[in-house]
Amino acid sequence: MALATTRSSTPRAVRDPADGSPTHQSLKSAQTRARLIDAAIRCIVRFGYANTTTPRVASEAGLSRGAMLHHFENGQALIKAAIVELHEKRLRAFRRAADVGDHDVGTLVHTYWRQLQKPGFIAFHELALAARTHPELGRILQPLQAEFSARFNEQAYALFPEWQGQRDQFDLAMTLSQTMLEGLAVGLLTGSVKEATVEPMLALLEQQIRALNPALAQQASA
Repeated sequence: MALATTRSSTPRAVRDPADGSPTHQSLKSAQTRARLIDAAIRCIVRFGYANTTTPRVASEAGLSRGAMLHHFENGQALIKAAIVELHEKRLRAFRRAADVGDHDVGTLVHTYWRQLQKPGFIAFHELALAARTHPELGRILQPLQAEFSARFNEQAYALFPEWQGQRDQFDLAMTLSQTMLEGLAVGLLTGSVKEATVEPMLALLEQQIRALNPALAQQASA
């Protein structure tokens, strides 16, 4: 997507002065923005970053390019919103899984792995690769990725009390998990990893994470 360098803006929801609730027009605008963001993500998955243009996104969303530019004044603003939405979806999915599952190593590993099977990971991986040769994209992606990683780790640390007081080890476990699982997902996408090896690799990762925490290693051997 061609990224213009003009300043982008994010409109705030207009609220009814009577009761403070969002107005009909504000809600409609938010829905249109969400539609455009979803269309941008679908285009990135289907066509790749280089072939995702603002006219193509507008067409995918069923809108005119003029209508799209009313909500996102350039491709830079739209791609930034798409990255933020991809991160928010991953955080929401993790929170939902943690609310209904057991807070153990298996939950952490399998929840993250399931997220990597969704189109959102393909879109994010495509953006991450494109950022290597598109400096403007890199300037958008890198700070948002750093913010997401910090939020994800803080959320996970709060959900797993057995790691309290061992923050350095926990951060190491999270880095190990992210690096191995995302690499495994890419290998599966490209055919360099066979489906049959996935579960043994997940089990190996769980074993390595437990080894970083004496309490977990003791539980596993009991």
